[in-house]
Amino acid sequence: MNANQALWEKGDFTRIASTMRQSGEKLVAALGIQPGMTVLDLGCGDGTTAIPAAKLGANVLGIDIARNLVEAGNRRAAAEHLTNIRFQEGDASNLAGIEDHSFDLVVSVFGAMFAPQPFNVAAEMVRVTKRGGRIVMGNWIPNDPTLVAQILKTSAAYSPAPAEGFISPMTWGMHNNVLERFAAAGIPAEQVSCIADTFVFESPKSPTAFVDEFRQYYGPTMNAFDAADKNGRAEELQEELKALFTAQNVSSVEGTTTVPATYLRVSVSV
Repeated sequence: MNANQALWEKGDFTRIASTMRQSGEKLVAALGIQPGMTVLDLGCGDGTTAIPAAKLGANVLGIDIARNLVEAGNRRAAAEHLTNIRFQEGDASNLAGIEDHSFDLVVSVFGAMFAPQPFNVAAEMVRVTKRGGRIVMGNWIPNDPTLVAQILKTSAAYSPAPAEGFISPMTWGMHNNVLERFAAAGIPAEQVSCIADTFVFESPKSPTAFVDEFRQYYGPTMNAFDAADKNGRAEELQEELKALFTAQNVSSVEGTTTVPATYLRVSVSV
């Protein structure tokens, strides 16, 4: 098992994904999906964007490196009686077995950004997209003041230094890097657009309880707490995240959490 697979099979990301459903549906609704379109969702998790695309009539393939999330996605599809979607294990850096020019639309929302070898990721997305098709990515932005960028920044501060040669997934949230990676895949800059957009996390739990969800189920945060435990700093990390979640909670209902998080929405015409 590679490190990226281990990260996302750790815990249970479906617990976090369940708080992202509404924004996933909103994003998909804006993509102009028509019945019969072929859609690939890379780093799909358990289907936060893949399942809404299938409900709009697209023929959807969801690929994720985490086997537990693939299984969860197939269970969700079966429960929804969707026969036009399937989930399978795969690596966004190497889409072995996927033919060239297979999809009208390739989507990756907070998925492929975490795969290693970002230039390979861009090349693979371009390769499997039909000419005249589109690629849409959602990527967290480094040092952004909103929730997820701050969670990842805080987690990194408590974690061991990454291995030599590691490329931060947050580099996908930088316009120049996006242009460079797609240029290497043969896409000119004028066919790539990057705009800031917002994803909203909505939890029926308090900010403190929502932090506990990340501590127990979100791979990067779990790794940070593992490292903090060894250094006697777990309580310090817990308090830092509690303060972050509480400060960013915009819910008007006591005991619940609603937190907007800014991301970079990348659209590529192939």
